[in-house]
Amino acid sequence: MQTPAAFEYERATSVDGAIASLERLGSEARVIAGGHSLLPMMKLRLANPEHLVDINDLTELSYIREQEGEIRIGAMTRHVDLLRSDLLAQHFPLFRDAETVIADPVVRNRGTIGGSLCQADAAEDLSAVCAAAKASVVIRGSGGERVVSMDGFHVGPFTTAVGAAEILIEVRLPVRPDGGSAHEKVERRAGDWAIAAASAAVWMQDGTIGDAGIALSAVGLTTIHVTRAEELLRGKAPSDELFAEAGAIASEDCSPASDGRGPIDYKRHLAGVLTQRALRRATARALHQEA
Repeated sequence: MQTPAAFEYERATSVDGAIASLERLGSEARVIAGGHSLLPMMKLRLANPEHLVDINDLTELSYIREQEGEIRIGAMTRHVDLLRSDLLAQHFPLFRDAETVIADPVVRNRGTIGGSLCQADAAEDLSAVCAAAKASVVIRGSGGERVVSMDGFHVGPFTTAVGAAEILIEVRLPVRPDGGSAHEKVERRAGDWAIAAASAAVWMQDGTIGDAGIALSAVGLTTIHVTRAEELLRGKAPSDELFAEAGAIASEDCSPASDGRGPIDYKRHLAGVLTQRALRRATARALHQEA
């Protein structure tokens, strides 16, 4: 059986208390929430924190609400709550798309959106979902809070903008009219990590695509934000030909590695096809042609 290295454990009772513990314990301390991202890495000795600060008692960070023109999601919100949220499904249906294909009920009942984003695994679904939806995150430390866009949040493989004595506390999604979104994924078996996945969001304006977001999972060292394809779409009327061109750009701009899930060319092909599918469904939803 795989066993983590030895570590010290403490359970936080408040956000400020958790931040104070992280400051006291130093750079070798890690926050643990659901544990479904961090614990497997600890078992494989790919992560070896000396201290774990458990934040599962911080129920004040578990919510989904609309506020000041945004959908705000607390970092401790579980996958199952994202899946069941009618508010999210109404404004950002790609969350429900993604949550139906994330792992299994055991993981979805315990895993959190904050833990998923902070693990910064390139094959993780919610990072692409949030990038496509133009989300930002709120990071808190002893010096206060700062808001970081998803473009600036993932700074490298398994590395985020969250500092050593900071905690991600909230995800914010701007609500705009005439929007639609979708998430598409190919996996070897139900609940597996993606071979490739694509998230897309579009916002229509006078019959054309006013803005778009596209992001890919599992086809690079980090989540890939396909900005060239987004630029292509803006100001144009949606069509299968346009989406095919955007898919071709997504295929070009990703950087998959060959592994047991498939060769490079296959993953590039999937990235392009899934981008087209996600854009087609996102646009249909924006035009109220698909639920």
